[in-house]
Amino acid sequence: HNGVNTEIFKPTRSKLRSKLGLKDKFVMLGVASPWYPLKGFNDYLSLSNVLPKDCVIIMIGLTRKQIKELPPNIIGIERTDSKQELAQFYSMADVTLNLSYQETFGMTTIEGMACGTPAIVYNRTASPELVTPQTGIVVNAGDIKELLQAIIFIKDKGKNPFTNSCRDKVLTEFNEDNQIRRYVNLYNKVNNAEDSRENI
Repeated sequence: HNGVNTEIFKPTRSKLRSKLGLKDKFVMLGVASPWYPLKGFNDYLSLSNVLPKDCVIIMIGLTRKQIKELPPNIIGIERTDSKQELAQFYSMADVTLNLSYQETFGMTTIEGMACGTPAIVYNRTASPELVTPQTGIVVNAGDIKELLQAIIFIKDKGKNPFTNSCRDKVLTEFNEDNQIRRYVNLYNKVNNAEDSRENI
């Protein structure tokens, strides 16, 4: 697994809700760069058609052309190179959506959880490894009805019951420093095994 910098990606206060006019909205966040069908781009558009009126999706990493084509309940933002700003978005959101059909890991899922935000992911490739019932929900890929049910469940329950579990899971399993040590230990283990074979 990859690691995340939990000193940057952590619950972070901001004025983003006020700035974007989202004070009374349930906010879902998707992050990718670039956005294309396997990242679930079309599923976000399909989801926007069935969302309650008090729900808004924010998608970060879109092109200007993609942003112009979005429906009113999706806010499109071009790529941000600021991890601190990204942490503000994750922290402000009520849920992180990762509707990707192919993930080698799912960094956006973990970054959001590090900021205390639960995740909803598809049951494809690496994503289900990252989410437990305490940190979010796994749904069948492409099932917009099930996806909506998961969103409503978290919306009704609220973000707070998930926040500590999300943060704790990342600190325990995906902290960058811990992961680096695990990589070094694995390297040394493999290297020592190779040395032993050469001496036979």
